[in-house]
Amino acid sequence: MDADGACKQEIIEKVTHKASIKQRVEDNTFVVFNELKETLLEMSAELDDELDEKIDRRIRIEYRDRSKFEAQIQVADDILIFAMQTDVFRFPQGHGVWDNNYLSQNPDNAYCGIINIYNFLSDSFRYNKAEDEGYLIGRIFVNHQMQYFFEGKGNCSQRRDRFGTRQIDKQAIREMLEAAILFALDFDLYVPPYDFFKRATVEQFNSRNELSKLTTGKRLGYDFDCKEK
Repeated sequence: MDADGACKQEIIEKVTHKASIKQRVEDNTFVVFNELKETLLEMSAELDDELDEKIDRRIRIEYRDRSKFEAQIQVADDILIFAMQTDVFRFPQGHGVWDNNYLSQNPDNAYCGIINIYNFLSDSFRYNKAEDEGYLIGRIFVNHQMQYFFEGKGNCSQRRDRFGTRQIDKQAIREMLEAAILFALDFDLYVPPYDFFKRATVEQFNSRNELSKLTTGKRLGYDFDCKEK
């Protein structure tokens, strides 16, 4: 086989192999995301029933299917948005998961789909405060073998050496969702630094929505990477 033929064959083999791996990853992640949606719906109903007559009914526990790749749950003053990314990613060399034999023995295991978990204040959506900030508190990685890795803030994380030891299932999804909700509930809204709001614009106070005059976020004015529960 000449050089051109060898290159062509290599291209075909790599495209075939990688495309197959990535398609399985994408399919698996979508299956997991739909299972996550179902679990969120179940959890919202369970929590709402448990809290019935125990709290002010204005305090809401509510699930919403936002789109094919987005879902949310509102728990009192917090909204958690779960967003599946449609691309397939690979852990870069140097990431801590490569210390795990599961990846070093088969580099294909490093290709993953991602489901991001963002925490917002419910008032940000209620009053359409478009400039308000949410925070990435966790993300779920799913690979071609349905193995998963949970990375994030607080308990929204697992030890890297556990990647490859358990396939994701409904129980694992519920455990991750509960950890994310608990983190959001403990992730309090801080009083922002005085200097952060010492200036305001006329436009802010001429806004039709009086409650959206100033940007709000749980760690607005603070370094989220350093300030966490």
